[in-house]
Amino acid sequence: MEFGMFHEFPSMPGRGETEMFDEAMAQVDAAERWGLDVMWLAEIHFAPERTYLSSPLAIASAIAARTKRMKIGIAVQVLPLCHPLRLAEEAATVDQISEGRLIFGVGRSGVVGTYDAYQVPYDESRERFAEIFEIVKRAWSEKRFSYQGKFHSFDNVACVPHPYRNKLPPIRIAASTPDTFPAIGGQGYPVFASVRHVAWPDLAPQIRSYYDAYKAAGHPGRGQVYVSAPIYLAETEEQAAIRADRRFGAALRPAGLHRSCRTAAHADLCRCAARQCAGRHAAIGWREAAPAAGGDRLRRDPRRTQLRRPHSA
Repeated sequence: MEFGMFHEFPSMPGRGETEMFDEAMAQVDAAERWGLDVMWLAEIHFAPERTYLSSPLAIASAIAARTKRMKIGIAVQVLPLCHPLRLAEEAATVDQISEGRLIFGVGRSGVVGTYDAYQVPYDESRERFAEIFEIVKRAWSEKRFSYQGKFHSFDNVACVPHPYRNKLPPIRIAASTPDTFPAIGGQGYPVFASVRHVAWPDLAPQIRSYYDAYKAAGHPGRGQVYVSAPIYLAETEEQAAIRADRRFGAALRPAGLHRSCRTAAHADLCRCAARQCAGRHAAIGWREAAPAAGGDRLRRDPRRTQLRRPHSA
């Protein structure tokens, strides 16, 4: 079991950027002291009402310099928006500074507006992802290499640095649509899943399809699934339910989401996001006296959520 914190370096009304960066870094320091396994960093662009975390590798480098134990995860680097050689260099640099603590999470993102701003056609995102992913892996594992692709071509380039001790960092690939789960399983990589845009019950068959594809491809073991879910804690059950609905309802329906619905798949995603409720897409908990432990603990509410590993459902 892995316990970590997913950080967006959020913006808050009435508070400046510098203040919020200071507070976020203080939380990182606290996570290191409290023994969390990993600090996960988002990549979110052009959303000042929500976050300042648009450059996760830069933040990862800062975290690497101020921590010694905790792993640093990217969740996720949006590959189609990156230049592959620059990305390979910067990610490997973080892995060197952290002495091998980088977890390299990658994905495509479904925010079409970000692609528009970067002037990268979203329709090309699958092909660009595959091409950039391959280039990064070769840049990390070969002293020199050449590559001829649809979007990028290189001749006899030597990318440095390589990852720490010439060992590729752990790679995880994000899946947000049903077809991507078996595709990732077939490649043998661990998968990121989320309940932000699909409810717990609907996630289970998608995860099973990942396991089936992983096994069919002949990879060793069972494969690895990591699920991120919003969690809200409050003083009472009533407060937890009400505040979670308000907090996560807004988070799951970000401003401008419907403007991104340009295909049938995106329209389905928008409709799904519009009808989400905290109980099916988040875990909630409240304070409960625990005399034996002398502290607080998280109590499960089976009517609202299932705090268990979805693939065992």
